[in-house]
Amino acid sequence: MTSPSIPGQPHIHYADGQLQVEGCSLDGLATEFGTPLFVYSKASMLAALAAYQRGFSGRNAQICYAMKANSSLGVLQVFAQAGCGFDIVSAGELARVITAGADASKVIFSGVGKTRTEMRQALEAGIGCFNVESEAEIDVLNAVAVSMGKCAPISIRVNPNVDPKTHPYISTGLKGNKFGIAHERTLATYQHAASLPGLQIVGIDCHIGSQITEETPYLDAMDRMLDLVESIEAAGIPIHHIDFGGGLGIDYQGDTPPAADALWAKLLTKLDARGFGQRKLMIEPGRSLVGNAGVCVTEVLFMKPGEQKNFCIVDAAMNDLPRPAMYQAFHTIVPLDEALHVKGSTNGLVCDVVGPVCESGDWIGRDRPLAVQAGDRLAVLSAGAYCMSMSSNYNSRPKAAEILVDGQNHHLIRVRDTMADQMRGEKLL
Repeated sequence: MTSPSIPGQPHIHYADGQLQVEGCSLDGLATEFGTPLFVYSKASMLAALAAYQRGFSGRNAQICYAMKANSSLGVLQVFAQAGCGFDIVSAGELARVITAGADASKVIFSGVGKTRTEMRQALEAGIGCFNVESEAEIDVLNAVAVSMGKCAPISIRVNPNVDPKTHPYISTGLKGNKFGIAHERTLATYQHAASLPGLQIVGIDCHIGSQITEETPYLDAMDRMLDLVESIEAAGIPIHHIDFGGGLGIDYQGDTPPAADALWAKLLTKLDARGFGQRKLMIEPGRSLVGNAGVCVTEVLFMKPGEQKNFCIVDAAMNDLPRPAMYQAFHTIVPLDEALHVKGSTNGLVCDVVGPVCESGDWIGRDRPLAVQAGDRLAVLSAGAYCMSMSSNYNSRPKAAEILVDGQNHHLIRVRDTMADQMRGEKLL
């Protein structure tokens, strides 16, 4: 018997009393591969991608997965096979997408601090576009391209000074942020870039932040971008594509972001009204494609009641799930056993879910009602984005294994670290 799915995550549900991802029991996977364990739903990723594809139906558009959200090769392979391009921010990410079978000509290279070596590697690979973020970067990229006898395709990232109404650490489009060219400097910067022999201007780009749950910031940013396109083209510099970045949020705790297809219906209406409906479009979604596709399974080690706080100590920690420690982020946490889930929601012990790392900031959830004991297993939901990709070996803890679920089948896409893995490259005196 199958129970209703977890809200906002239709491919994660209880069946026969146990939490499943698609057709696979999380408890069974944890028994086989150990915990902490990341498990991803392929169907969830493709369903999220399909919403964007519906939104762009009939348009000249390229969807580039922002792989910093989750750069595991198995995840990249899913999106490469679905025809996606990729938004990268390092040469390491370029190596990963090529290994995963991606087409380098569909790669966009973003980021404020590209090195000359990274520029050369990207030019040699034949990437589709550099999103350049400063006037100094423009001059360096030109010099590198000229030295190689190549012409670098560029899009200039504009900082439109639009408030995305999100956490300040993941806001990227305000004047005080490090990203992009100031709105007021955009035309002059394009004119300078157009004068350089090693650069070919192909587009304009903006990205205002991450975990955005309202449509207004997108609409405001689009207006500012289109104003700039008009002024740049009036100066005789054609803009072949318009890149609106990514940043669409997901439901972590009752968040209500617009559906990707609904959001883009409104954005495209505005684009059409201003005469840009036939222009090539680029977008770079990350979290919204993978965030709700993933869970982290963890085992309860100890229950520790206290005078002021009760603690549920688990074997996952801030090195596995950095978002709560870094952003004070919320993740829903549920037992794998449906009976314990029901019991916890009615008369559970309110406790903080914490890990073994020697930091007071090592917490995964605050004040959660749970009816569990040592040996029970929990699922930390919405763990597909900015968890494994930001994980570390802090406290010499091994990075977790990863599983990709496809219907009734599961694939091990990352083996759990060994100590030999961790110490590789280190040398005794």
